[in-house]
Formats: sequence, C-alpha cells, structure tokens
Amino acid sequence: MPAAPDTPTAVDADSQETREWMDALSAVIETQGPERAHFLLEQLLEHARQNSLDMPFSANTGYVNTLEPDQEERCPGNIEIEERLRSYMRWNAMAMVVKANRHHPEDGGDLGGHIGSFASLAHLFGAGFNHFWHAESENHGGDCIYIQGHVSPGVYARAFLEGRLTEEQLLHFRQETGGKGLSSYPHPKLMPNFWQFPTVSMGLGPLMAIYQARFLKYLHARGIANTENRKVWVFCGDGEMDEIESMGAIGLASREKLDNLIFVINCNLQRLDGPVRGNGKIIQELEGEFRGAGWHVIKVIWGSNWDALLARDKDGALRKVMMDTLDGDYQAFKANDGAFVRKNFFGRDPRTAAMVEKMSDDEIWNLRRGGHDPKKVYAAYHAAVNHKGQPTVLLIKTVKGFGMGKSGEGKNNVHQTKKLTDDDIRIFRDRFNIPIPDSQLAELPFYKPADDTPEMQYLHARRQALGGYLPHRRTHADESFTVPSIETFKAVMEPTAEGREISTTQAFVRFLTQLLRDQALGPRVVPIVVDEARTFGMEGLFRQIGIYNPAGQQYIPVDKDQVMYYKEDVKGQVLQEGICEAGGMASWMAAATSYSTSNRIMVPFYVYYSMFGFQRVGDLAWAAGDMQARGFLLGGTSGRTTLNGEGLQHEDGHSHILASTIPNCISYDPTFAHEVGIILHHGLKRMVEKQDNVYYYLTLLNANYAMPGLTPGTEDQIIKGMYLCKPGAQGVDTPRVQLLGSGSILRESFEAQKLLANEWGVTADVWSCPSFNELARDGMAAERLNLLHPTDAPVVPFVTQQLSVHSGPVVASTDYMKAFAEQIRAYIPAGRSYKVLGTDGFGRSDFRSKLREHFEISRYYIVVAALKALSEDGTLPVAKVAQAIAKYGIDVDKVNPLYA
Repeated sequence: MPAAPDTPTAVDADSQETREWMDALSAVIETQGPERAHFLLEQLLEHARQNSLDMPFSANTGYVNTLEPDQEERCPGNIEIEERLRSYMRWNAMAMVVKANRHHPEDGGDLGGHIGSFASLAHLFGAGFNHFWHAESENHGGDCIYIQGHVSPGVYARAFLEGRLTEEQLLHFRQETGGKGLSSYPHPKLMPNFWQFPTVSMGLGPLMAIYQARFLKYLHARGIANTENRKVWVFCGDGEMDEIESMGAIGLASREKLDNLIFVINCNLQRLDGPVRGNGKIIQELEGEFRGAGWHVIKVIWGSNWDALLARDKDGALRKVMMDTLDGDYQAFKANDGAFVRKNFFGRDPRTAAMVEKMSDDEIWNLRRGGHDPKKVYAAYHAAVNHKGQPTVLLIKTVKGFGMGKSGEGKNNVHQTKKLTDDDIRIFRDRFNIPIPDSQLAELPFYKPADDTPEMQYLHARRQALGGYLPHRRTHADESFTVPSIETFKAVMEPTAEGREISTTQAFVRFLTQLLRDQALGPRVVPIVVDEARTFGMEGLFRQIGIYNPAGQQYIPVDKDQVMYYKEDVKGQVLQEGICEAGGMASWMAAATSYSTSNRIMVPFYVYYSMFGFQRVGDLAWAAGDMQARGFLLGGTSGRTTLNGEGLQHEDGHSHILASTIPNCISYDPTFAHEVGIILHHGLKRMVEKQDNVYYYLTLLNANYAMPGLTPGTEDQIIKGMYLCKPGAQGVDTPRVQLLGSGSILRESFEAQKLLANEWGVTADVWSCPSFNELARDGMAAERLNLLHPTDAPVVPFVTQQLSVHSGPVVASTDYMKAFAEQIRAYIPAGRSYKVLGTDGFGRSDFRSKLREHFEISRYYIVVAALKALSEDGTLPVAKVAQAIAKYGIDVDKVNPLYA
C-alpha cells in the first residue's frame, strides 16, 4: 500500500549514529521523564536555528493517542450504567427516525433524519452530559454547547429519558406545524426553550463558537458578567472542516488565548457521500493545521484494547502500519469483518501479523477506535478542560453508523440511511442489549426504564451535579433597562443649521455617542467594525471607549500625539475585527444573543459596507434570525449609485431585498437624520425594554446635506414605512402625482418635484418611504386577514391608507433593484398607475450623476415616469413625454442597464 502523504522519508546516511541519538533520548525519557526530553529537543531545535539550520519540521505527531495510558485521568462514573443509558439513547434515536419515515405514505412517506451521525459520537456526548457540561445555575453561568446538527435525534433521545420530552413529541419528530413536533435540527426559533445555537448550516457553528468564546472573555474583562469558569464546546464533523468558515478564525482563537474554547472534531473519516480523505489522513491534516495555528491538540485514535498491542510495539512496526494506512482503507476495515482487518491491516507487516496471531477474528474486530471508549474520551475531555492558555481541539476517531451493522456501519451510504429492515432492527437490539421482545419489534417501541431503576437515578444525579439539564435556552434576560427618552437625542432630530450639513452616517454616530453616555445602558453598547471605523467617522470612539484587546496595548501607537489615537485596552468596548465581515457578524451574533447565553442585555451595533453585509454573510444573517438575535446592523454606504468611484463589488442595490427574506429582520433605508434617530430609538425600545426577538438593519449614506428635522406626528408613520415629507402646492387645478422614494434617491424626487411644477405644470407630493419592506409586510398581513375573515370589514394596508387621500398616479424610485419597491404594487389604491424605477444590473464606477443617469433613476427619469403615468391616465397628452425625453437628452437607444 502507498505511504500516507504526510510521512516523508529520508535516506539514513549513518544508521549507527541515528541509533545512538535515539538511545540517548530514550534514556532521558526513562530516567527523567518526557517533559525533560521535550525540553532538550526544544533546546536542540533553537540551537540549530541559531546556527542557520532553520529547516521546517512537521507539526504532526504519530498516529496514536496523545495521552499515554499512564497520563489518563480515571473516569469517576459508573461505566456500566453509562453504557446502558447510551444504548437506550441509541435505540430511541434510531426508532424516532425510522418511525418518522414509516408513516403517511400519502405524503411521500419520507421525513428524513439521520441515524449514523449520533451512532458515531454517542460516547462523546455521554461523557460531556455526564461529567463536564454545566447548565446555568446560581454558581455557574453555564457552558455553551454547539451541537452537530445531524445528531439531534440523539439529543432528543436523552431528553426523553430525562422526562423533558414526551413520547408524543418523539412520535412527531420533524412534524412541527401542529405544535407538538421536534425540529429536524437545532433551531432556537422553533424550540425556543431547548436549542441554544443553530448549527446545521455546516461551518457556521465553529465560526460562531470562536467568537462566542471571545465574547465571554470580553464580558468578563469589562466586568459585565463573571464567565471565568464557562466553556464553549463545539462539535464538528471532520468533513465539515472543509467549510471555509470552520477554520477561518482558528488564528483568532489562539491569538487571544481562548482557553475557554474546546473543539471536538468527530473524525469518523466520512463525509456525506464518501471518505473525507480517502488518499490521506484527515486527523493528521487537522493536527498540523490546528497546531500550526497555535492550538493545543489532543488525538484520541485508539481504544483501550489497543494499549497492550502498542506496549509490545518496541520496534514501531505497528505504529508504522497505523501511519501508513490511508483513511479510505480504515473505512473499508469497518465495512467488513475481523478476518478482513487481519489480512489487510495487520498483514501488511510480518511483525504486526504475529502480534495478533493468537487473537480471534472477533477479538480483532472488537479493537475499538478511541471515540467508542468511554475511558479514553473522559481522559481527553479532562485534559482539555484543565488546559490553560490555549484553545484545545480534540481529534477523536469514530465509526460513522457505529452499531448499525450491515445496514450502514462504515459504509458510504450511512448518512442517508433512515429506514431499517426488521433484521437490521433485531441486530441493533441484540448488539446494544435493549430489553424489547421479538413480539414487539415490529412496533419499534421507544424504551424508557422505570424512574426507580439505577440507570434513571444515575442519569438525573449526574445532571443535578452539573446544575440542571441541557440543552436549555433562556428566552429573556432577568435584568431590565429603560431606554433614554427621545429628547436625549434631540441633536439628531432637529434641523441642521446652514453650513452644518451632515450625512445619515454622521447622524448615526451622534446617536451612538449620546447612547454611550447613558450611565445604565451605555456600558452595554457593543460597537463592532471591520476595519472601516474611519470610513464611517467612528474613529473618535477609539480614544473615548477603547478597542478591546485582552493583551492591552503593548506598543506605542503611531498616532499617539493625536486626540483620537488608536487605543487598544483590556477593558475596551469597541470590537475591531479587522478585515473579516464573517467575524464581525459572528461577534455581533454573540452580543445580540447575550441575553440568552449570559443573562445580560447587550446592544450591538455592527457597521459595515452594505455590499459586504447580507450578500457576504447572508447565511449568518439567516442563522441570526433563528437564534432570535437582537441588535443593529448598519450598512453604509447604501445604494447602487452612492459610492462613486468604488465600482461593481462595492455598490449595493439589493441588500434590502435580501434582508426582506428574514422574517424577524426589520429593515430601513432612511434619508434623513431624524428618521435614523426615530428608527434607532424605536429599535431600542423593542429589543431592550420589551425584549422582542427582532433585529434591525439600517442603510446609511455618506453624502452631506441639510436635514429638515422631525415633523411631530410623523413618528409612527416613519416606523410603519412612509410619510408625506414634502407636499406639493395645495388648491391648484393642475395634474397631480405622488412621488415615493427612500435613501439617496429621495432627494432626486425633490428635484423632480420642482421640475414637474416649473416646467410641466404638474404638482407632486413627495413621500419618504424608509421601509418598503415593512410596507410590504403590512400589506401581506392585511391581505391574509381579509382572505381568512371574508365577512369582516376589510383591513386596509397602510400604503393604501396613506395614498388614498392624495390623488394621481404613483412613481417610486430607489437606489435598489426595482423588486424592492415593486413589493407594494398590490397595495396602491385601485385604478392608480404605479411606475417603479430602480438600479437593476451590475454597479460601476463614476460620478453619482452619471451613475443615476446610467441606471435611469435620476430626477429626469422620475419626471419622465410621472408624465408617462399621467398620459396613461389620460390627464396629459403622450407628446409631453416625448418632449421631456428630448428636453433632458435621454438616450432612448442605450443598452438596458440590466444587461450593460
């Protein structure tokens, strides 16, 4: 068989000298211990570097367990009882999935589900639940457990034994619409008192967990919560580690010494369709990557019954076979039998073959991988929780589908296996000694021992010792805050003085600065930026509240002589994530769910270029909705035509459309400072005072212009999504139109209003529409009520209410794709025409006026659209439209910007 790719060989020019060096090292190990030997090796390497011998060396260790048998902490639990409980959970998890796929043939009969994943890591969960994972209690803040999504049946099976879930709920696995069911995967939205973190979108769990661990350190450093004893445990599959997000932030974890973080990578060597590294060794690969990134690595590869064989392996023959065997072969071993293993593994070397010549094929087959040995798993967990100064990764080798026999154990199709034959079920029962007679097997009953049995008493005692039951989610924080009154932010609400024009981004910063001054709520504000604070005018916060860094600031900043110098601090409040939008979003999610994970209300504001928000981290934004996040996302600079000079990959014309897909994301595209203030204040009231499970997205602008200030009485209309901000002349007998706009293009509507009045004799009312998304949701809600209550008085959508008292066709123009404003077409009053202008197509670089001409959303296009609508209503002759096109020099033959 070929050698594994991570085992380079070199020619030994002097084997006798090599043996002398090896003997010397062995003597040190025997007489002075491994620590002394390790110290000497490190000194030799440093000496070699000082003498210009700076050649790289492998970050890998042998393909054996990191902990030697004499280094293993003994498990204090009752191994036999734990094994029985684990068997019952395996059975119930299997039964739950198989039952879900036996019923309702009229609906297709398949609800899906997974058996093989939990089968592979039942031992890993058993050790955690029985001995390590603390629930929130009076003396402990609770550990955070990021559970592999595909193992949810096993977690439900445990909760069933604990009495937290009923048999009826298990019978409704993946049948949720009736309110009795269990969600397919960990979903806090669907099971708000149970699941804490959504993890089945693979790769997101590891990323979120790293920033969660970091946020716990942040809370502790700032004196907001005592988190020093809390751990963040992350369960990942070895195949999942190929997701970019899974390992994208492991450098941060080591850089900030997150010793409260433990990754448990279930290395069953299989992903969904086949081997993870058929021609390699995924455990060795991951070891090198994590150790190279500065993590503490513990490998659990072989079970206890390998220890005697390894102790007899004086010449390293067995270790070499272990190293040389590829993962694809290891998978094949578990899909066959003991005779196959004897021939194709031990038979590779006469010395290893001799080691097992007196063992039966069954004994060889029962040589377990480390992840199925509770003693090995306990020892590894104990070492991990007691390690200081580094995050720890446990690379634990298991078998996917362990115990499933011919139906899937170690086979490529095991991930998709959700139906078992009667023979498979019988084999499963016998292997795990489940006390269910043959006469009941066809019914596939769940099994739960009586409450007074030793197993059940042990189960509850272990959880009581650890503070309670897990997983468990807190839905509301115990603490409360009063949001400062709107008068506190009057500087944002009032008109700007001449010569003091500001942007909506500046308005946000002013609001934030004022909020930070509030003695109660100010310390709970978490400003988050991804290396763009100066872009958004937030650099003043560096000096004011500092940038969080657990090591403080050990260098002299280059701008120390400036008032707003770059200040890092152990107790800093700003989270400066560097150029990493995914990291910024993960930090925001940790803060936005702190009310649940840490019983502390925090108010995160994550500010980013809007194009790099929902588009880049859309999956995380969706997960934030699932997690019931509460906080503010702020996208600047908004719109397709505002970032003149930046071009295609910076200009956002669709983030609000993406935001509209997340039910609990409340999104706004404000134009004026007072709109920003009203929306932010309203969001604080909902998320902080009421603890509503929503989060807010606002897009901001970088253009400075005069702010008109708040018109009293329009506050509720701003929140609902539209208000009349600049009415046209009243009492005039002229054609009339209604112009709707948001963000940067609302001001083009103002200019169009002037052109229509002065050059075409048309009166226009201009409406600010901070949220077409909220208007659309209101309209859809009204439609639904009217559909389901046909005999009641119809509910009138807010858009319809607002426009019904103002005559004329309607023209909407925004800096976003036409689909954004098209959402409200159905709610325009009957008989009124509706024209929509938007920025469909790729962005490009130029001056704003040129871009708005290119995308056909400038004031001139608004005028043309208004005249065309009036001509279609018969109010104006169509010739007027042609005149306007000629007057404004509009190129009617240019390429459609959607395809340009």
